[in-house]
Amino acid sequence: MGPLHGLKVIELAGIGPAPYACMLLADLGADVLRLERGNADAPPTESWDLLNRSRPSVAVDLKSPAGRDLVLELIERADVLIEGFRPGVAERLGVGPDEVLARNPRLVYARMTGYGQEGDLALRAGHDINYVALSGALWPIGRRGERPVPPLNLVGDFGGGSLFLAFGVVAALLHARASGEGQVVDAAMIDGSASLTTMTHGFMNSGYWLAERGVNLLDSGAHFYEVYETSDQRYVAVGAIEPQFYAELLDGLNLVGDELPPQMDREQWPLMKERFSAIFATRTRDEWAAIFADRDACVSPVLSPREAASHPHNVARQVFTTEGPLAPQPAPRFSKTPGAIGTPPRAAGSGTREGLLSWGISESRVDELRANGAFG
Repeated sequence: MGPLHGLKVIELAGIGPAPYACMLLADLGADVLRLERGNADAPPTESWDLLNRSRPSVAVDLKSPAGRDLVLELIERADVLIEGFRPGVAERLGVGPDEVLARNPRLVYARMTGYGQEGDLALRAGHDINYVALSGALWPIGRRGERPVPPLNLVGDFGGGSLFLAFGVVAALLHARASGEGQVVDAAMIDGSASLTTMTHGFMNSGYWLAERGVNLLDSGAHFYEVYETSDQRYVAVGAIEPQFYAELLDGLNLVGDELPPQMDREQWPLMKERFSAIFATRTRDEWAAIFADRDACVSPVLSPREAASHPHNVARQVFTTEGPLAPQPAPRFSKTPGAIGTPPRAAGSGTREGLLSWGISESRVDELRANGAFG
């Protein structure tokens, strides 16, 4: 049933971070209704978009009075509303915080944007790469003398966006249940991705982290925290920071007994990287994985997303699904109330009747809503 069983969430559908946050809540047992443009008569065919799993899709035309009224009607039954529109859009549609909290003062109204609800760029378009560029999270990622490398959309959309949104929702729910007061959660990807750089700022404040890319402890500057190419054009990841792990690394590379500089001698890191590179290039990725299999040297093969699903550890822990489309399982794990993937993602609108009935909307009311154009 999941630890969030009984929690009722309205999702005003968007793309990227808000759907992922709603997926996380649904996987952990929340009853989420995804309201979006769609066909109320669509067959429940499976969709490719795994972010939309574990919840029904209800067709709603938010630009119609009947669609707006349906949202406000559902709000009275909900604990949370999540929207990912640009600032001001929900208000223009008549489902902004003022209208919604007037109907349900205990509701948590969660908003997901790139730049936040106010500020010079609040109304500006952007994507993950723009938000992490301005938050300072993109600049440190890359090699010395090279341009920054976009970390997919993991740092802005999902790390700085979805996870902070879900965290904010749960925190606000605790307050609402203790006080009876709902509130607005303003989750912005620029805020969240900036927060993710807190440790980096600490290192910079201490003077330990230099204001140059690719020369520091965790940014590929150190020879013992780096990715190396192997003889089969694959890669291994090395993270032997602590002395005991570094000693195991040297042992696996047959460097024990050689005259080597101190591990933390920054001036020698480039030369040591060249030496490590030459050694790792002599064997295949899987040969190195076997050499380090029984050593605590923090050395791992770099796996593709598909390869990761068949790694023995991930198989034993059931990190990925074993039935249906390949996907990561819900996380984190709970000893008494485990989460689970519900229904697979379905075609937009295909869960309209089923979803509304499950939220207490009567058959006759569903027919009335259809007649009034609420479903588009």
